Amino acid sequence: MTASSLYQGLKDIKLTTVRKALSEASFKRSALRTFGAFAFDLVLYLGFMWGVFAADAWWAKLLCGLGAGCAVAFMFVWAHDAAHGALFENDWVAEVLGTMFMLPSLNMYRLWCHGHNRVHHGFTSFTPVDWIWRPMTPAEYARSPWYTRLVYRAERTPWGCALHYINKVWWPGMVMYQPDKKSRERLGYNVHKIITLVFAIGMSVAAWKWAGGVVGVMAAVALPFVVFNYFIAFFVYLNHTHPDVPYFDHRPEWSNTIGQVYCSIVWRCSRISEMLIHNILIHVPHHVEPHIPFYRLKRAYTELRKEYGQYMHEYELRFSTVRMVFNQCKLYDYEKKVWYTYREAKAYLAARAQLPLPVQGAA
Repeated sequence: MTASSLYQGLKDIKLTTVRKALSEASFKRSALRTFGAFAFDLVLYLGFMWGVFAADAWWAKLLCGLGAGCAVAFMFVWAHDAAHGALFENDWVAEVLGTMFMLPSLNMYRLWCHGHNRVHHGFTSFTPVDWIWRPMTPAEYARSPWYTRLVYRAERTPWGCALHYINKVWWPGMVMYQPDKKSRERLGYNVHKIITLVFAIGMSVAAWKWAGGVVGVMAAVALPFVVFNYFIAFFVYLNHTHPDVPYFDHRPEWSNTIGQVYCSIVWRCSRISEMLIHNILIHVPHHVEPHIPFYRLKRAYTELRKEYGQYMHEYELRFSTVRMVFNQCKLYDYEKKVWYTYREAKAYLAARAQLPLPVQGAA
Protein backbone atom coordinates (compact mmCIF):
# COMPACT_ATOMS: atom_id res chain seq x y z
CA MET A 1 0.00 0.00 0.00
CA THR A 2 1.41 3.40 -1.01
CA ALA A 3 1.57 6.34 1.39
CA SER A 4 -0.99 8.17 -0.74
CA SER A 5 -3.51 5.37 -0.60
CA LEU A 6 -2.93 5.07 3.13
CA TYR A 7 -3.68 8.66 4.07
CA GLN A 8 -6.52 8.80 1.55
CA GLY A 9 -8.19 6.22 3.79
CA LEU A 10 -8.65 9.08 6.26
CA LYS A 11 -10.28 11.40 3.76
CA ASP A 12 -13.83 10.18 4.35
CA ILE A 13 -13.40 9.85 8.14
CA LYS A 14 -14.57 12.90 10.05
CA LEU A 15 -12.39 14.23 12.86
CA THR A 16 -15.37 13.93 15.20
CA THR A 17 -15.35 10.19 14.47
CA VAL A 18 -11.66 9.94 15.36
CA ARG A 19 -12.31 11.76 18.62
CA LYS A 20 -14.75 9.03 19.68
CA ALA A 21 -11.72 6.83 20.34
CA LEU A 22 -10.83 9.12 23.25
CA SER A 23 -12.19 8.39 26.71
CA GLU A 24 -13.42 10.99 29.19
CA ALA A 25 -10.32 10.29 31.28
CA SER A 26 -8.16 11.84 28.55
CA PHE A 27 -9.90 15.19 29.08
CA LYS A 28 -9.93 15.20 32.88
CA ARG A 29 -8.29 18.31 34.29
CA SER A 30 -6.11 18.20 37.39
CA ALA A 31 -5.53 21.43 39.30
CA LEU A 32 -2.58 19.80 41.08
CA ARG A 33 -0.82 18.86 37.85
CA THR A 34 -1.73 22.12 36.11
CA PHE A 35 -0.45 24.38 38.87
CA GLY A 36 2.36 21.99 39.77
CA ALA A 37 3.81 22.42 36.28
CA PHE A 38 3.09 26.15 36.45
CA ALA A 39 5.03 26.47 39.71
CA PHE A 40 7.92 24.33 38.46
CA ASP A 41 8.35 26.38 35.29
CA LEU A 42 8.03 29.68 37.15
CA VAL A 43 10.53 28.73 39.86
CA LEU A 44 12.97 27.50 37.21
CA TYR A 45 12.69 30.78 35.30
CA LEU A 46 12.94 32.98 38.39
CA GLY A 47 15.91 30.95 39.64
CA PHE A 48 17.86 31.51 36.45
CA MET A 49 16.85 35.18 36.38
CA TRP A 50 18.09 35.56 39.95
CA GLY A 51 21.39 34.16 38.70
CA VAL A 52 21.49 36.77 35.93
CA PHE A 53 21.09 39.60 38.44
CA ALA A 54 23.18 38.09 41.25
CA ALA A 55 26.18 36.67 39.39
CA ASP A 56 29.33 38.78 39.11
CA ALA A 57 31.06 37.07 36.20
CA TRP A 58 29.78 37.91 32.73
CA TRP A 59 29.96 34.28 31.64
CA ALA A 60 27.82 33.21 34.62
CA LYS A 61 25.19 35.78 33.67
CA LEU A 62 25.08 34.52 30.09
CA LEU A 63 24.94 30.90 31.27
CA CYS A 64 21.96 31.74 33.46
CA GLY A 65 20.40 33.53 30.47
CA LEU A 66 20.67 30.31 28.47
CA GLY A 67 18.99 28.40 31.29
CA ALA A 68 16.26 31.04 31.51
CA GLY A 69 15.64 30.57 27.78
CA CYS A 70 14.97 26.88 28.34
CA ALA A 71 12.55 27.73 31.15
CA VAL A 72 10.83 30.28 28.87
CA ALA A 73 10.24 27.52 26.30
CA PHE A 74 8.68 25.27 28.95
CA MET A 75 6.49 28.15 30.15
CA PHE A 76 5.37 28.83 26.60
CA VAL A 77 4.19 25.25 26.10
CA TRP A 78 2.16 25.53 29.31
CA ALA A 79 0.65 28.81 28.02
CA HIS A 80 -0.01 27.10 24.69
CA ASP A 81 -2.25 24.56 26.45
CA ALA A 82 -4.01 27.31 28.38
CA ALA A 83 -4.68 29.12 25.08
CA HIS A 84 -6.33 25.98 23.69
CA GLY A 85 -8.71 25.78 26.66
CA ALA A 86 -7.09 22.55 27.82
CA LEU A 87 -6.25 23.66 31.37
CA PHE A 88 -9.11 25.88 32.55
CA GLU A 89 -12.82 26.22 31.98
CA ASN A 90 -12.59 29.95 32.59
CA ASP A 91 -11.20 31.77 29.54
CA TRP A 92 -10.25 34.81 31.62
CA VAL A 93 -8.05 32.74 33.94
CA ALA A 94 -6.45 31.06 30.94
CA GLU A 95 -5.74 34.41 29.28
CA VAL A 96 -4.28 36.06 32.38
CA LEU A 97 -1.95 33.17 33.22
CA GLY A 98 -1.21 32.41 29.58
CA THR A 99 -0.32 36.04 28.90
CA MET A 100 1.98 36.06 31.93
CA PHE A 101 3.78 32.92 30.80
CA MET A 102 4.19 34.16 27.20
CA LEU A 103 5.70 37.50 28.21
CA PRO A 104 9.31 36.28 28.69
CA SER A 105 9.22 34.89 25.12
CA LEU A 106 7.96 38.31 23.92
CA ASN A 107 4.97 36.60 22.30
CA MET A 108 1.57 38.26 22.38
CA TYR A 109 -1.09 35.90 23.69
CA ARG A 110 -4.12 36.96 21.63
CA LEU A 111 -2.19 37.42 18.41
CA TRP A 112 -0.49 34.07 18.85
CA CYS A 113 -3.89 32.42 19.48
CA HIS A 114 -5.20 33.88 16.22
CA GLY A 115 -2.41 32.43 14.09
CA HIS A 116 -1.96 29.15 15.90
CA ASN A 117 -5.46 28.09 16.90
CA ARG A 118 -7.27 29.23 13.77
CA VAL A 119 -4.69 28.91 11.03
CA HIS A 120 -2.30 26.14 12.03
CA HIS A 121 -4.85 23.88 13.72
CA GLY A 122 -7.58 24.69 11.27
CA PHE A 123 -5.52 23.88 8.15
CA THR A 124 -2.60 21.75 9.30
CA SER A 125 -0.13 21.08 6.44
CA PHE A 126 -2.42 22.69 3.84
CA THR A 127 0.18 25.26 2.79
CA PRO A 128 -1.97 27.91 1.05
CA VAL A 129 -3.34 28.69 4.53
CA ASP A 130 -0.98 27.07 7.05
CA TRP A 131 2.28 28.73 6.03
CA ILE A 132 4.35 27.50 9.01
CA TRP A 133 7.35 25.54 7.71
CA ARG A 134 5.87 25.52 4.20
CA PRO A 135 8.56 23.99 1.96
CA MET A 136 9.46 25.57 -1.35
CA THR A 137 9.27 23.55 -4.54
CA PRO A 138 12.50 23.06 -6.55
CA ALA A 139 11.21 25.52 -9.17
CA GLU A 140 10.27 28.15 -6.57
CA TYR A 141 13.66 27.88 -4.96
CA ALA A 142 15.50 28.11 -8.29
CA ARG A 143 13.78 31.33 -9.32
CA SER A 144 14.04 33.01 -5.89
CA PRO A 145 16.64 35.77 -5.36
CA TRP A 146 19.91 34.76 -3.69
CA TYR A 147 19.06 36.37 -0.35
CA THR A 148 15.73 34.51 -0.13
CA ARG A 149 17.52 31.23 -0.83
CA LEU A 150 20.16 32.08 1.77
CA VAL A 151 17.58 32.68 4.51
CA TYR A 152 15.60 29.60 3.47
CA ARG A 153 18.72 27.40 3.67
CA ALA A 154 19.61 28.80 7.08
CA GLU A 155 16.10 28.23 8.44
CA ARG A 156 16.17 24.55 7.46
CA THR A 157 19.15 23.71 9.65
CA PRO A 158 19.25 22.87 13.37
CA TRP A 159 21.50 25.88 14.00
CA GLY A 160 19.38 28.37 12.07
CA CYS A 161 15.81 27.16 12.57
CA ALA A 162 15.06 29.98 15.03
CA LEU A 163 15.10 32.37 12.07
CA HIS A 164 11.96 30.73 10.74
CA TYR A 165 9.85 31.48 13.81
CA ILE A 166 11.15 35.05 14.06
CA ASN A 167 10.86 35.72 10.32
CA LYS A 168 7.60 33.89 9.56
CA VAL A 169 5.63 34.00 12.82
CA TRP A 170 6.79 36.49 15.46
CA TRP A 171 7.52 39.55 13.30
CA PRO A 172 4.80 39.39 10.61
CA GLY A 173 2.20 37.46 12.61
CA MET A 174 2.42 39.37 15.89
CA VAL A 175 4.59 42.48 15.90
CA MET A 176 3.42 43.83 12.53
CA TYR A 177 0.01 42.17 12.27
CA GLN A 178 -3.07 44.39 12.20
CA PRO A 179 -6.58 43.07 11.56
CA ASP A 180 -9.18 44.95 9.59
CA LYS A 181 -10.10 48.29 11.17
CA LYS A 182 -13.66 47.06 11.73
CA SER A 183 -12.48 43.93 13.56
CA ARG A 184 -13.64 43.62 17.17
CA GLU A 185 -10.30 42.03 18.03
CA ARG A 186 -8.19 45.00 16.96
CA LEU A 187 -8.23 46.65 20.39
CA GLY A 188 -7.37 43.41 22.21
CA TYR A 189 -4.47 42.74 19.85
CA ASN A 190 -3.05 46.22 20.39
CA VAL A 191 -3.42 45.91 24.17
CA HIS A 192 -1.40 42.68 24.12
CA LYS A 193 1.26 44.35 21.98
CA ILE A 194 1.52 47.15 24.53
CA ILE A 195 1.71 44.70 27.46
CA THR A 196 4.56 42.83 25.75
CA LEU A 197 6.37 46.06 24.86
CA VAL A 198 6.12 47.33 28.46
CA PHE A 199 7.52 44.01 29.75
CA ALA A 200 10.41 44.08 27.27
CA ILE A 201 11.33 47.69 28.08
CA GLY A 202 10.89 47.24 31.83
CA MET A 203 13.00 44.08 31.92
CA SER A 204 15.68 45.68 29.75
CA VAL A 205 15.90 48.79 31.96
CA ALA A 206 16.08 46.67 35.12
CA ALA A 207 18.76 44.42 33.61
CA TRP A 208 20.78 47.41 32.41
CA LYS A 209 20.67 49.05 35.82
CA TRP A 210 21.07 46.05 38.15
CA ALA A 211 22.46 43.18 36.06
CA GLY A 212 25.49 44.72 34.40
CA GLY A 213 24.51 46.92 31.45
CA VAL A 214 24.72 45.37 28.00
CA VAL A 215 25.64 41.92 29.31
CA GLY A 216 22.69 42.05 31.70
CA VAL A 217 20.24 42.94 28.93
CA MET A 218 21.63 40.15 26.77
CA ALA A 219 21.32 37.61 29.58
CA ALA A 220 17.89 38.71 30.88
CA VAL A 221 16.08 39.56 27.62
CA ALA A 222 17.93 38.73 24.41
CA LEU A 223 19.27 35.25 25.22
CA PRO A 224 15.98 33.90 26.62
CA PHE A 225 14.22 35.20 23.50
CA VAL A 226 16.72 33.58 21.13
CA VAL A 227 16.82 30.26 22.99
CA PHE A 228 13.02 30.15 23.08
CA ASN A 229 12.88 30.69 19.31
CA TYR A 230 15.21 27.74 18.76
CA PHE A 231 13.04 25.54 20.93
CA ILE A 232 9.71 26.51 19.38
CA ALA A 233 10.98 26.41 15.77
CA PHE A 234 12.59 23.01 16.39
CA PHE A 235 9.43 21.61 17.99
CA VAL A 236 7.06 22.86 15.30
CA TYR A 237 9.37 21.66 12.53
CA LEU A 238 9.59 18.14 13.96
CA ASN A 239 5.87 18.07 14.76
CA HIS A 240 5.01 18.09 11.05
CA THR A 241 8.15 17.40 9.01
CA HIS A 242 9.59 14.03 8.00
CA PRO A 243 10.32 12.34 4.63
CA ASP A 244 7.25 10.13 5.23
CA VAL A 245 4.88 13.01 5.97
CA PRO A 246 3.24 14.96 3.10
CA TYR A 247 2.36 18.61 2.63
CA PHE A 248 -0.53 19.76 0.43
CA ASP A 249 -1.25 22.73 -1.80
CA HIS A 250 -4.34 21.34 -3.56
CA ARG A 251 -7.53 21.45 -1.47
CA PRO A 252 -9.26 18.31 -2.89
CA GLU A 253 -6.27 16.15 -1.82
CA TRP A 254 -6.37 17.36 1.78
CA SER A 255 -8.84 16.96 4.62
CA ASN A 256 -8.85 18.13 8.22
CA THR A 257 -8.52 14.54 9.43
CA ILE A 258 -5.52 13.88 7.19
CA GLY A 259 -3.88 17.06 8.46
CA GLN A 260 -4.40 16.32 12.14
CA VAL A 261 -3.79 12.55 12.18
CA TYR A 262 -1.45 11.71 9.30
CA CYS A 263 0.50 14.98 9.05
CA SER A 264 1.23 15.29 12.77
CA ILE A 265 4.09 13.32 14.30
CA VAL A 266 4.86 11.70 17.64
CA TRP A 267 8.48 11.84 18.78
CA ARG A 268 9.36 9.83 21.89
CA CYS A 269 12.24 10.83 24.14
CA SER A 270 13.20 10.30 27.79
CA ARG A 271 10.56 10.65 30.50
CA ILE A 272 12.39 13.62 32.00
CA SER A 273 12.54 15.39 28.64
CA GLU A 274 8.86 14.74 27.98
CA MET A 275 8.00 16.09 31.42
CA LEU A 276 10.06 19.27 30.94
CA ILE A 277 8.58 20.06 27.51
CA HIS A 278 5.07 19.09 28.67
CA ASN A 279 4.71 16.29 26.10
CA ILE A 280 4.60 18.74 23.18
CA LEU A 281 6.23 16.16 20.89
CA ILE A 282 3.38 13.69 21.49
CA HIS A 283 1.58 15.73 18.92
CA VAL A 284 -1.10 13.63 17.22
CA PRO A 285 -3.60 13.62 20.12
CA HIS A 286 -3.09 17.35 20.59
CA HIS A 287 -4.07 17.96 16.97
CA VAL A 288 -6.98 15.54 17.09
CA GLU A 289 -8.36 17.29 20.18
CA PRO A 290 -6.55 20.45 21.44
CA HIS A 291 -8.59 20.44 24.68
CA ILE A 292 -6.58 17.48 26.03
CA PRO A 293 -4.29 18.70 28.84
CA PHE A 294 -0.59 18.07 28.25
CA TYR A 295 -0.45 15.57 31.12
CA ARG A 296 -3.12 13.39 29.43
CA LEU A 297 -1.51 13.27 25.98
CA LYS A 298 0.24 9.94 26.54
CA ARG A 299 -3.02 8.31 27.58
CA ALA A 300 -4.87 9.86 24.64
CA TYR A 301 -2.19 8.68 22.24
CA THR A 302 -2.52 5.11 23.50
CA GLU A 303 -6.28 5.26 22.93
CA LEU A 304 -5.98 6.71 19.43
CA ARG A 305 -3.30 4.23 18.42
CA LYS A 306 -5.61 1.29 19.09
CA GLU A 307 -7.93 2.32 16.25
CA TYR A 308 -5.85 4.63 14.06
CA GLY A 309 -2.28 3.49 14.63
CA GLN A 310 -1.79 2.63 10.95
CA TYR A 311 -2.21 6.31 10.08
CA MET A 312 0.23 7.64 12.69
CA HIS A 313 3.93 8.38 12.56
CA GLU A 314 6.07 7.69 15.63
CA TYR A 315 9.85 8.02 15.86
CA GLU A 316 12.56 8.00 18.50
CA LEU A 317 14.08 11.45 19.08
CA ARG A 318 17.70 10.65 18.26
CA PHE A 319 20.42 12.89 16.89
CA SER A 320 20.87 10.70 13.82
CA THR A 321 17.14 10.76 13.01
CA VAL A 322 16.82 14.52 13.50
CA ARG A 323 19.89 15.08 11.33
CA MET A 324 18.37 12.87 8.62
CA VAL A 325 15.11 14.88 8.65
CA PHE A 326 16.90 18.23 8.41
CA ASN A 327 19.22 16.93 5.67
CA GLN A 328 16.49 15.36 3.53
CA CYS A 329 13.53 17.72 3.91
CA LYS A 330 14.71 20.75 1.96
CA LEU A 331 12.46 21.17 -1.10
CA TYR A 332 9.15 19.52 -1.89
CA ASP A 333 7.23 18.35 -4.94
CA TYR A 334 3.54 18.77 -4.05
CA GLU A 335 2.34 16.69 -6.99
CA LYS A 336 4.60 13.67 -6.42
CA LYS A 337 4.65 14.16 -2.63
CA VAL A 338 8.44 13.77 -2.65
CA TRP A 339 11.14 15.57 -0.65
CA TYR A 340 14.41 16.63 -2.31
CA THR A 341 17.78 17.72 -1.04
CA TYR A 342 19.18 20.80 -2.80
CA ARG A 343 21.46 18.59 -4.90
CA GLU A 344 18.60 16.25 -5.84
CA ALA A 345 16.39 19.21 -6.75
CA LYS A 346 19.11 20.69 -8.96
CA ALA A 347 19.52 17.37 -10.79
CA TYR A 348 15.73 17.04 -11.12
CA LEU A 349 15.37 20.50 -12.68
CA ALA A 350 18.31 19.87 -15.00
CA ALA A 351 16.74 16.62 -16.18
CA ARG A 352 13.41 18.35 -16.79
CA ALA A 353 15.12 21.08 -18.80
CA GLN A 354 16.53 18.46 -21.17
CA LEU A 355 13.15 16.91 -21.93
CA PRO A 356 11.79 17.74 -25.42
CA LEU A 357 8.92 20.20 -25.47
CA PRO A 358 5.54 18.69 -26.37
CA VAL A 359 4.44 19.24 -29.96
CA GLN A 360 1.66 21.81 -30.07
CA GLY A 361 -1.67 20.20 -30.94
CA ALA A 362 -0.38 16.67 -30.32
CA ALA A 363 -2.71 14.26 -28.57
